[in-house]
Amino acid sequence: MTDYADATARIMEAARERRHYAVTALAVHGVMTGVQDKAHNRRLNSFDLVTPDGQPVRWALNSVHHAGLTDRVYGPTLTLKVVEQAAAEGLPIYLYGSTQPTLDRLVPALERMFPALKIAGVEASKFRTSHPGEEQEIAERIKSSGARIVLVGLGCPRQEIFTYAMRPLLDMPLLAVGAAFDYHAGLLKNPPAWMQKYALEWLWRLGLEPKRLWKRYVLLNPAYLARLAAQRSGLWKATPPPPATEPVTSFAV
Repeated sequence: MTDYADATARIMEAARERRHYAVTALAVHGVMTGVQDKAHNRRLNSFDLVTPDGQPVRWALNSVHHAGLTDRVYGPTLTLKVVEQAAAEGLPIYLYGSTQPTLDRLVPALERMFPALKIAGVEASKFRTSHPGEEQEIAERIKSSGARIVLVGLGCPRQEIFTYAMRPLLDMPLLAVGAAFDYHAGLLKNPPAWMQKYALEWLWRLGLEPKRLWKRYVLLNPAYLARLAAQRSGLWKATPPPPATEPVTSFAV
């Protein structure tokens, strides 16, 4: 139960205090990855902050838990708010994930928006599974850069697993930011405001990437709504698994 101001404040406080802090913004797809994979569910439940990225998640929080949320906390927008505050306070950021061409467009775009921004490091995804001990090497590169906040753009659920794995090794917030890199690099266009307001962003993205996203939306959206209806009506009581504590031995880098 959070909003942009609260989420940004929590992240920046952890950055100032040099505390590890795992953050992700989950829409329906992100929530359902936990439903389908119990081990991942436990990893998600161990995060320090999970924001309602999609309107259906916000509606569910309001309906089931009476959260009173007036807006979602959308990953790309939260990213900009955190980056803006980091620039204002002189706290360097580290960009991890996506492709090198995307990062080559993202860095100047962020620097144009926030001229005072300090980018300590940029590292594209290797698009493979980590080697034994590689998490220590990645952590050393990030720490030696002087970064105080890490933005992770590997796609769901890879970015959440990466964030979970790296959190114990880094004394700074890690934000799994979804498609924020692509949006702010200018490679993806946001849907019209009315589509975002009425939870039709999935339809917009499905139209842009039908081959990649059709299973995500055509199969997972109805499953989410069915579970929500059962929970709201009292026919089913959700029992969250305990947060995970065991390390991940291999993960996408």
